[in-house]
Amino acid sequence: MLKSALMADVPHGFSTRQDLDPASLLPGAPLMLAKQVHSPRVAVVTEPWVGPPPGVDALVTDRAGLLLGVVTADCAPVLLADIEAGVVGAAHAGWRGALDGVVENTVLAMEGLGARRDRIRASIGPAIAQASYEVDAAMRHRFPADAAQFFANGRPDHWQFDLPGFVAQRLRQAGVKAVDDLAQDTYAQEGRFFSFRRATHRGKATGGRQTSVIGL
Repeated sequence: MLKSALMADVPHGFSTRQDLDPASLLPGAPLMLAKQVHSPRVAVVTEPWVGPPPGVDALVTDRAGLLLGVVTADCAPVLLADIEAGVVGAAHAGWRGALDGVVENTVLAMEGLGARRDRIRASIGPAIAQASYEVDAAMRHRFPADAAQFFANGRPDHWQFDLPGFVAQRLRQAGVKAVDDLAQDTYAQEGRFFSFRRATHRGKATGGRQTSVIGL
């Protein structure tokens, strides 16, 4: 399990290929996971789910004794906390969600529970790095002009996209001043992380995921 120095006083963790044990972070707390759909939608969690989980890509809470989690296998997991307000959040930020506003919406939802943007800390966990993330022209042209810095030239009509860098920029633009990127490339570290893209490229099963968790 990996941890962020920025979140040293917050129960949290980012798994590797080795499963994360939620009880080691917050004994007895239920782990809340959404049905992730690559959207910008956020749910406020006040108690354990009754019935199917919501189709959202971020969760926030101000309730102690709950663990919020997201699962990823190249997308960026983002854990957020304003401990003074007693508010935490977890977001699944793939390129679609990040572009459509999942980061900003998570900050807004935390603010609605009493958090302050300038007090929120955010940690970006293991995700595919720029050197490993080739994208085509169709994807490149979906991004605004001010995102050009996150696309390095690659082979003809292709670019290398810096997803963690783009997510960090969206956090800062949303008013989050303290941002920690663990800088762990899921694609390049086969023995340590699952990677959907790497498995696809090699014609292997794509079911493996990392879990990222935070609570109060």
